Amino acid sequence: MDKDVSILAGPSSVDLANEVARCLGAELVTVDFRIFKDGETKIIMKKPVGRNCILIQSTYPPTDRHLLQALMILKKCSDEGSTNVSAVVPYMAYSRQDREFLQGEVVSMALVARLFESVGTRRLITMDIHSPFSLSYFSIGVRNLSAVNLLANYLITNIKPRRPLVVSPDKGGTKRATEFAKILSTDVFALSKRRELDSTKVFFDGQKLTFDIAGRDVIILDDMISTGESIVKASEYLVEYSPNNIYAMCTHALMIENAQEKIKAAGVKEIISTNSIPGDVAKVDLSPVISKEIVNIIQKEAIR
Repeated sequence: MDKDVSILAGPSSVDLANEVARCLGAELVTVDFRIFKDGETKIIMKKPVGRNCILIQSTYPPTDRHLLQALMILKKCSDEGSTNVSAVVPYMAYSRQDREFLQGEVVSMALVARLFESVGTRRLITMDIHSPFSLSYFSIGVRNLSAVNLLANYLITNIKPRRPLVVSPDKGGTKRATEFAKILSTDVFALSKRRELDSTKVFFDGQKLTFDIAGRDVIILDDMISTGESIVKASEYLVEYSPNNIYAMCTHALMIENAQEKIKAAGVKEIISTNSIPGDVAKVDLSPVISKEIVNIIQKEAIR
């Protein structure tokens, strides 16, 4: 790796940034920060950055703090003369606010895109963003990477599921679940879910499984788990069909409040996510996929 490449460890993604730097054999630049009593963040970069400056920072809760920290660091890279400033944001907040669903709503994702661009970001890399449409607000280069292969390989290697069935908790995740099921050479099924726009309540319309899941291991696959409501409802529905074990897998495990306990109580044996968000269930490392994309970026830049 070019010595003029700096991997910056944002406060929210220190461990992941360390793994990426190790994979690349690149310089890791740690970022000192301080949170004042009034909630303000002070960022100090004590080490010069290279021409290729790559920040790794997820924007999970506290969302606005992590987002602003990312913008502050990226702005400093630009101010220091880095000509190739990239942001790796494995979990991109505000992707669910990509349209005006109710009259008067702010399309927050459009603002987030402008903010990243305003501080000199040239490229953005994210993982399994909730709404791919939200990336249309960016005018810079964007890449939405997939963790499907990593999650599937983890399942095959570590769980060794018995006659697996892959279930998407909603129709919108059918493509992701189908790709996952193809790797496992097995069946896939999508539940029909609806959610009230002004609440977190989840409902499953009346439907019957087209597969006999008795004695089979069921994998509920989603892009993210927030409050866990969708996974809980899906698990309670599936338990009635006498599966062997139920596993919940996702790229981003926010696990708001007591989501993990609720999911386990609903019949899920194990929750497995990537390390886009650190936590107890973050068992799948994203660094190989992110590192490969960074190499592509540096190589393309070198050709110019």
